[in-house]
Order: sequence, then C-alpha cells, then structure tokens
Amino acid sequence: MSVSFAPTPRRILVRGVNWLGDAVMTTPALLRLREKFPSAHVALLCPEKLADLWKQQPAVNETIPFTAVESIFSIGKKIRAKKFDLALVLPNSPRSALEVYLAGIPQRLGYARPWRNFFLTQAVAARTGIEKMRKRPAAEIRRLAAGENLGSWKLEVGNTQAHHIHEYLHLAAALGGSPEPLAPQLTVTAEEIEAAKNKFGLANISQPIFGLNPGAEYGPAKRWPAEKFIAAAQEIQRQTNCTWVLFGGKSDAATTSQIESAIRSPQSTIFNLAGKTSLRELMALFKLCRVLLTNDTGPMHVAAALGTPVVVPFGSTSPELTGPGLPGDLRHRLLKSDAPCSPCFLRECPIDFRCMHGIGIERVVAAVLSAAG
Repeated sequence: MSVSFAPTPRRILVRGVNWLGDAVMTTPALLRLREKFPSAHVALLCPEKLADLWKQQPAVNETIPFTAVESIFSIGKKIRAKKFDLALVLPNSPRSALEVYLAGIPQRLGYARPWRNFFLTQAVAARTGIEKMRKRPAAEIRRLAAGENLGSWKLEVGNTQAHHIHEYLHLAAALGGSPEPLAPQLTVTAEEIEAAKNKFGLANISQPIFGLNPGAEYGPAKRWPAEKFIAAAQEIQRQTNCTWVLFGGKSDAATTSQIESAIRSPQSTIFNLAGKTSLRELMALFKLCRVLLTNDTGPMHVAAALGTPVVVPFGSTSPELTGPGLPGDLRHRLLKSDAPCSPCFLRECPIDFRCMHGIGIERVVAAVLSAAG
C-alpha cells in the first residue's frame, strides 16, 4: 500500500546505500521516484566515495556527501538545514533511519527492521515469498561437497523477482512509484570519455579494447583465480588482437601486475590502470570497452549500467540475486559451475574452491568472444 501526499512533496531526501554495486542497483528505484515526482528536488545523501557516481544522473538534483568520520549528529544537522519534507531510507541500518530522524524530516519511509522503526513514520514490511541470501556454515558446505542431499539453495528458473533491484523498487512503490523494473542506468559524457582516452594513452588505439577486472573487495571467494584470467586473456588476445585494459583498486595492483607480466608480449598492447583512475574516469573507460571480463563486484555493476557487456564467473554469490543489469539481459554472460555448495555467500572458501575452479578457461573465452560480438 502506497502513501498518499497532500501536498505533493517538493524536497525529497534519499539516504543512499554505502557500497558501489548496491548503489548502482538503486538507480531503477531512483528513476521511478523521479517519474512519480517529476517536479521535486531530489537530493541523495551518500558516502563521499560514491558522490561522483551520481553526476549526470537525471533522477538526482543534488548529492550530499558525508565522510566516514562524520557523526550522525553532524549529518543530521547538515540535512536539517535543507528543510526536506520527505525522506526515503534505502539502507536497512538503524543509523540511516536515525540520521533522517535527527534531521527533523516530517515523513520518513524505509524498511521495518529491529532498532529503527521508531525513527520512521512509515516502516515498510519486507517483501514476502522471496528467497533470501543465507551464508552457509562450513560444516554444511563440507557435507554438500561430500555428496549429501541437504536441499541446496535454489531459485525457481525464470524467477526474476528475487533480484536485489526489487528491494529498492518496493520502497519506491510504497511512495506511489511504479514497481516495474528498469535496467540500472549510469551516464558519462563524451567529454569525459575523450579526456580519459587522452589521459591514459588510449586515444590512438585501433584494436578493439577489452577490459579485465580481476579483483573483488568482498573477499577471495568471489575471485576467479588469477592464473585462469591469464590463460583466458592470452587466448582471447590471440584470437582478437585486442588491447587489454586492466582495472582494479590499489589493493588489486599486485594481481593486475602479475596478469600484465604474464600476458605481455611483443604482439600485445596492455594498459594496467589498477589504482590509477577516479570513479568517473573508470566509468568513461568502461564505455570504451567492447566487453569487460570481471568478477562479481561493484565495477561489474557500473560497466553493465553504462551499457558495456560483462562476462562474470560466479562462485560464492548468486546472479539471480545480484547479477549485473536487468535480470535476463542477453548482453551479459553469467557463468556458474555445478558445485553443490554454491552459492555459499562466504568471503572465503572453507574447502577446495570448486565453484570457481569448475568454471573452465575455454568456457570463459567463448563467453567473452560471444559478448564482444
């Protein structure tokens, strides 16, 4: 049941989520919110590290960044001065609800959760009948790996309603927006793309540009092994004569250096940009890529939302819940093994990492070539 407003809200604050991939998955809800309130001023309260993601975003008029050291009281004071009349709280944390409560925003909507409902004027009940992520205990994983039938976590084939974009769309629908899904959308300008090409030496590249993103901040269970990335990249380069651009954060520099050293040859052109790009530059460079081979991580969602096809080996996580783009988008190739313990949703594998080792190099090469067109 949606909320009715009299008068229509003119100034809306959206408390954004804290992680890059999750932030991208909120864009359909933001677009539905804009559709519902086309004349409203919509501001997004978000961590400083994500502020640049929202540039050129038509659903957002203003970003209000906060740092990791700011207190809830300073954040509340900051947004109180802007006199919002409606707050939509996307995260499930008590802190995010308390921030908008302290700001004195008269209408505050978010999901009902322990320790925070008092701070909301409308606590929205969780969606029902939807499979949820559950971290498997190590003992259960070992039993599944040994062949015991414990009832693996499975989603009904064709069920797209479990995808995480619907969590946010459900909140927008509680404000009267359409619950129908849209593909996550991000935008970069032609000027940003040209600037990135010139800065990183890609302006005169004539070969097709393929991206490779071998990291994953969540943990090693989401990372296809580096040696497999190397073998796949070598074969793809042999077949396409592509230029490889390696992406990642500063923490991925050792892995990308290992991959760069292994695949570099007199016939290859490689750019190792791990830890060297801003978020906007990363987005611009993704737009240049014909395809991105990546783990399940925030940049995967960014590339897909920019329209770049992605090829993703999935192991500990589920593409049905957090895959890139709109569920069923045929531009992307989402690869899984038949490991009975996958998905386990753990940061580290307690056994032999069979979910990722079970995704073969030849299969990934074929997927990249198919996605690249």
